[in-house]
Amino acid sequence: MMTLQTTPDRPRIDAREKVLGRALYAADIALDRLLHAITVPATIAKGRVTAIDTALAIAEPGVVRVYTHEDFADDIAVTPATLGGNQPGLQPMTDTMIRFRGQPVALVVAETLEAACEAARLVRVSYRVEPFTATMDELGSEAEPYEITAEVGDAHAALQAAEVTVDVVYAQAQNHHNPIELISTTAYWRAGKLTILEGTQNTSAIKFGTAGALGFDPSTVDAISPYVGGAFGQKTVLQLQSALVSRAAVLLGRPVKLVMPRAQLFHTAAYRPRSNHRIQLGASRDGRLVATIYESDQQNARYDHFYGTSHNEMVSHLYGIANWLGRERLIRVDTSPPGYMRAPHEHPASFAIESAIDELAYSLEMDPIALRLVNDTDQDPITGKPFSSRTLARCLERGAELFGWDRRSSAPRAMTTEDGTLIGWGVAAGAYKGSMCPAIARLRIQANGVTRLFITGHEMGQGIRSAIAAELMEVLTINPDKLDIQLGDTTVAAQHLTAGSWGTGSAVPATRAVAEKMKVALTNLVGELREDDDVHRKLMAAKRPMLEVEVEQLGLDQTPAALDRMSQGAPATAGPIYDELVAFSWIAHFVEVHVDPTTMRVRVPRVVSVADCGRVMNRRTATSQVQGGVVWGIGAALQETAEIDPRYGFIQNNDLADYVVPVNADIGDITVELLDIPDAQLNASGVKGVGEVAMVGASAAVANAVFHATGKRIRHLPIRIEDLLQET
Repeated sequence: MMTLQTTPDRPRIDAREKVLGRALYAADIALDRLLHAITVPATIAKGRVTAIDTALAIAEPGVVRVYTHEDFADDIAVTPATLGGNQPGLQPMTDTMIRFRGQPVALVVAETLEAACEAARLVRVSYRVEPFTATMDELGSEAEPYEITAEVGDAHAALQAAEVTVDVVYAQAQNHHNPIELISTTAYWRAGKLTILEGTQNTSAIKFGTAGALGFDPSTVDAISPYVGGAFGQKTVLQLQSALVSRAAVLLGRPVKLVMPRAQLFHTAAYRPRSNHRIQLGASRDGRLVATIYESDQQNARYDHFYGTSHNEMVSHLYGIANWLGRERLIRVDTSPPGYMRAPHEHPASFAIESAIDELAYSLEMDPIALRLVNDTDQDPITGKPFSSRTLARCLERGAELFGWDRRSSAPRAMTTEDGTLIGWGVAAGAYKGSMCPAIARLRIQANGVTRLFITGHEMGQGIRSAIAAELMEVLTINPDKLDIQLGDTTVAAQHLTAGSWGTGSAVPATRAVAEKMKVALTNLVGELREDDDVHRKLMAAKRPMLEVEVEQLGLDQTPAALDRMSQGAPATAGPIYDELVAFSWIAHFVEVHVDPTTMRVRVPRVVSVADCGRVMNRRTATSQVQGGVVWGIGAALQETAEIDPRYGFIQNNDLADYVVPVNADIGDITVELLDIPDAQLNASGVKGVGEVAMVGASAAVANAVFHATGKRIRHLPIRIEDLLQET
């Protein structure tokens, strides 16, 4: 295996296209005779539709058709199997039942968007209302039995024998994504083929899920996702409007486009659910953790199942704790199903664990970094296997150096500015699984200077094209100005869900494999290649217009069965636990907060984050990912929450005016350092993910800093001014 070098710093390959507005997103693509659609949302939280009057809507000029459950009742309710295990399984407008507020009950299709919106307002729906439960705290919520998700040793006995214990409960609010690019679907039927254009992380779910819903053969359906303007887990599944728009396009014989309004997305798209976390820690007087019992409750819909992974998956591997018991359960209520949102379980779990670690440090009168370093380990405590790389201590030590941690006064409220502003410094650590999926890559080199790569993966704004290009140019000297990378398209290669930070870790090794295969093919054709040989000129000299090769790449320890699963639209991931090792990306966050002593308003003037994501393929995009994750962590810690009216099951702050997210004025300096250490045990490219790990621990670091500044331990997110104004 060749020695992996530091990748040269290059601009993002699609940056110019985006800045100039040339990068086309799914809803931007113009089609002849395009119709516009809009859904009519249910205005009750639970019950049944008793009547729908569409007369006024149909009479509106420009309206082509108004569809209801009477038109789509023969659609198939998509099961987890047809989506490869991805939720949700519900398809709306297949019956009269209303399961949550905002569920689509009608679809208006018109010549213009304005006509569609006006007609949707004119649809009259009558309901039979049934009692409902809007949140997990209300009477009527149903708690499922606990499920053990992590267990090693005897946590109860070790906790009982521990010299020092912590027993606390933390709460995570319901959060919503709010990507700038709204969820949309454009579909058209041509020559017996249904094509769906949708910004998604999972064109396979769109292809196979829509085929299943409509009763089509999957070979007659294609899905294409060009660019995605923010996904972060929300766009991993078949959306509620996808099959509706596709069915309308088939029936009408014209392209149909629907862009879901933001207010509706709060009720119809995936979100981070509310959750509660009880943490029991046991330690010796010298700070060595001997036991953890972690129990979590997570809000969920009545009819769907969202564990995905578990709250224990990351935190049980974070420190060398020999006795661990993790139990989790779902709390059923009448709401739309939650789903994945950046670091879906790792973010709330890290807030709970890393806050509890901070509380333990104060109980022991021990520095929070020293406590974490005492509990570092090279061996995974759950499996006993070695880590593919373990750099958490290095992240903590380097971050402390950059932040100036040695200047910290340990006592709460001990640090202030000249005007009396309270200063708090907090730290938290995090990790995220090192996973991979199968990938198919087909590389075509042309004598005219053009290079085309068709590959498994989705460009969600994270810069995967730039990472792929960097690896390709590491192996072959090609013309970067004529490089065309096509992904997220079921017509060019089988697609796998891109999520869980496995996109780069899967596509980049596949790119290296196909580039190496091309290098061998070129060598056989034109002779030995020197390092700087222009492959296009070599082909021209050999009088060959083009050369093409293809590879099927598997993740570590995977068998061809994983490729078979992918070809059927099912997820086929490996990791973080492999046959011989356990793999994670690592991070440490250091946060400074300033708290006004009168108003208790919290500001975050600076953050230092040090991350290990293996070999860094593009420093600019990787740094941007960490900065974005930190911003999201600050928002989750101090601002973001869904305000639900329990009387109506309605999210009241369902827009960007009232759902508060961080803006430029809320964010200070964010210093990011990437260790850039190839993890060659995990894959040939030495890469791991950085997008998800970026957020893990960030909110905990903010919360710990708030405690250091104020002496008040707030155990729920977000931390609000009124929490700090209350007497301790």
